[in-house]
Amino acid sequence: MKILLWFILLVFCWPLELLALFLYPIVWILLIPFRLIGITVTAVLDLFKTIIFLPARALRGFK
Repeated sequence: MKILLWFILLVFCWPLELLALFLYPIVWILLIPFRLIGITVTAVLDLFKTIIFLPARALRGFK
């Protein structure tokens, strides 16, 4: 019975697998700008955090 279920699953799922194989690279390319925006926002926020904590780090260094 299990073998029959595996074959049914293979018959129904192979189109989804092929669809995923073709769509994955397209989706990956479409998401590149959002990744770049995320990297940029993270870098800017880290810069602001560094600027804000700079006086505290400088005073900690004088101890």
